[in-house]
Amino acid sequence: MRSLSSSSAAKGIVAVVGVGPKLGRSIARKFAHEGYTVAILARDLGRLSRFADEIAREEKAQVFAIRIDCSDARSVREAFEGVHSLGFVEVLVYNACPPSSSWHAPRFTGIRVESFQKALAVSSVGAFHCAQQVIPGMVDRGKGTILFTGSSASLTGIAGFCELSCGKFALRALSQCLAREFQPQGIHVAHVIIDGIIGAPRSLQVPSPGEQSSADISMDPDAIAQTYWHLHVQDKSAWTQEIDLRASNQAF
Repeated sequence: MRSLSSSSAAKGIVAVVGVGPKLGRSIARKFAHEGYTVAILARDLGRLSRFADEIAREEKAQVFAIRIDCSDARSVREAFEGVHSLGFVEVLVYNACPPSSSWHAPRFTGIRVESFQKALAVSSVGAFHCAQQVIPGMVDRGKGTILFTGSSASLTGIAGFCELSCGKFALRALSQCLAREFQPQGIHVAHVIIDGIIGAPRSLQVPSPGEQSSADISMDPDAIAQTYWHLHVQDKSAWTQEIDLRASNQAF
């Protein structure tokens, strides 16, 4: 890690928490393309560093990889010490989610309380800690954007998905509370409901002859990232607090 001069970080820093090969990477790439310095955060620092190098090379931008464990308050504080060393955090995107392997339990009675608590910690408590790290600076400057990634489980409890739904319900409540408290102070808080399966970017999909492209049945993360950018640059006279996204061929 190294500090940036204020001139090189004039736009502020974008911190994307929860960066994997799909949506998180696409969001980071979009903001880097628009000229922002980007900090990407996740648990797997090796993979994260490869993403940072790739985005920096493609977009000719400054991208920094920082390890974080969103279920650990100390890890969040230490990670944001690194983020703050880069400059003012203008945008926080909280995209962290429990591992997909823990989303579905065939029986409620089979869920271990430790697993349930970990899922809540990643989905919502981690978002609480990250927001507390950036809001004071945003309030001081009278501007900032906080974007939370939700899902269809944010709105509807689903049998077998207790851990995911409870965490996402809490995240949605957090976004609403923060919006009501801090939007009058110039901080835009929005909750993005991803109602569908996120696939690989269409630009990377090469279906075999006669095979249905996954783009026909899944959501393009690059397209979703455009919405995150749109939310950030919205005029404050018409801010969105919540938006839901789904593929055009998906029924409501």
